Amino acid sequence: MAEKPAPLSAPPAIPVISSFRVSPLLLLALAVAALVGLPVASVLANLAQGGTSDTWSHLAGTVLPEYLLNTVWLCLGVGAGTAAVGVGAAWLTTMHEFPGRRFFEWALVLPLAMPAYVLAYVYTDFLQFVGPLQTALRETFAWQRGDYWFPEVRSLGGAIAMFVSVLYVYVYLLARTAFLERSGGLLEAGRMLGLSPWASFFRISLPLARPAVAAGVALALMETLADYGTVAYFAVQTFTTGIYRAWFSLGDRVAAAQLAACLLGFVALLLVLERTSRGRARFGNSGNRRGPARGRLVGVKGWLAALGCTLPLLMGFVLPALLLVRLALGDSEEGLGWQRFALLARNSAILATLTALVAVLLALLLAYGARLAKRPAARVLNRLVGLGYAVPGSVIAVGVLIPVTRLDNWLAGQWQAWFGSNPGLLITGGISALVYAYLVRFLAVALQTVEASLGKITPHMDEAARSLGLTQGRILVRVHAPLLRGSLLTAALLVFVDVMKELPATLVMRPFNFDTLATQTYTLAADERLAEAALPSLAIVAVGLLPLIALSRQIARSRKG
Repeated sequence: MAEKPAPLSAPPAIPVISSFRVSPLLLLALAVAALVGLPVASVLANLAQGGTSDTWSHLAGTVLPEYLLNTVWLCLGVGAGTAAVGVGAAWLTTMHEFPGRRFFEWALVLPLAMPAYVLAYVYTDFLQFVGPLQTALRETFAWQRGDYWFPEVRSLGGAIAMFVSVLYVYVYLLARTAFLERSGGLLEAGRMLGLSPWASFFRISLPLARPAVAAGVALALMETLADYGTVAYFAVQTFTTGIYRAWFSLGDRVAAAQLAACLLGFVALLLVLERTSRGRARFGNSGNRRGPARGRLVGVKGWLAALGCTLPLLMGFVLPALLLVRLALGDSEEGLGWQRFALLARNSAILATLTALVAVLLALLLAYGARLAKRPAARVLNRLVGLGYAVPGSVIAVGVLIPVTRLDNWLAGQWQAWFGSNPGLLITGGISALVYAYLVRFLAVALQTVEASLGKITPHMDEAARSLGLTQGRILVRVHAPLLRGSLLTAALLVFVDVMKELPATLVMRPFNFDTLATQTYTLAADERLAEAALPSLAIVAVGLLPLIALSRQIARSRKG
């Protein structure tokens, strides 16, 4: 019997060396994410530095409980106030028709142009004992000191009122969008089941809008924790004021970093609480996209609704703007002066323009890199870059100064060894470290704007451009950049305005003899020279109105939708 031929054995496997090619844009995203995360990592690293310092022990035994208590009460008051005012204004303007509704619909965003610390200075001058309001009351009723009681504006309650007056806009914008996106059929079904308008609000509209309201409150609270000018001027001791006291008064960077880490923990706690409070709840829309029908409020109800929308607009924008104009016009000739004002405006414009240009360029490259990579790593890196906006400016300032100062000292030592002369502070002595801090704080604003617009460009345009022989870089320059021109300008404008208003990081990191409109306003107000602080305050408010005007026009155009 013939033997069967042995089966042919498989040829030996040839080792294949896979070529792993990393996109340069992905490397750029990794580098930017590392630079953005460096300040936070620097702050957290100081938690484990050789135990607690004497300064930290002193703070923990004396003022730390006050910092904690005031910060908690401030967050509770601002959270409740912004939620009540923002949701109420959004509900009135979206679900009802009353006199002036179309005007209030866009005008209610104007208080966002008024920084809280400017509002604090204005109302202090207006409400103090020698201010125009109490003076008029004493002259009218022939009162003397001690004959009447008047609330103290420079207090914790006053600080809460200042923050609520300007930050309710975050809740208003997000809640308004949530109410408009809900199907009108849901409310009609509720009415068919016998629910009153108030019951429909509490049982249908408000629960469905909860994620938007929670996001708006979280934004308002993060802005509150990031503020320094208001709480410092009102002498409300919070973690933010403690950071500056530890850094400047006590000269202890470790204690300042540890306080900054506690403040950072507050921000993280806010985000975690909001996420966990939802549980497994899901919030969705029905298939019917017809918007809700507005109920008409006539007579007394209509005028009460108009009054309810007038009060936040009056307190947050109209009255402070008029008081600023009055102070500026009544300033003496020995005041700030136009030459000094021009110098401050130039410094602020240089910082804001430089930061806006770099932020838009980095945002465009990061967003385009994530579009090309099509892998989760790129999107995760962009989300890490976006976390910088949630970090208060005081924390970023401390986190930037610690490693940058060490780098500056090392560079100076190397220069001294190589060339025999001391060049001084190369980085922290100029504006480069300050621009770096601004980028860590506000790059997320530009990135989110560019990403949203880039996502609307169909990938078929990229494929068509590649079929014509264009490289990825040329596609970005010749196809995407022209289409994104409006979004790039919007992103630059938003970053420009944020830098113009930024106070905490600028106070800590500005070079010597380099003031901006924000720092000069704070310095003059701290010296009780409120009339001189009016002109730079008006300039900051005027710049802040630019993006709000564009937003107001967008709200007006969306009425038909």
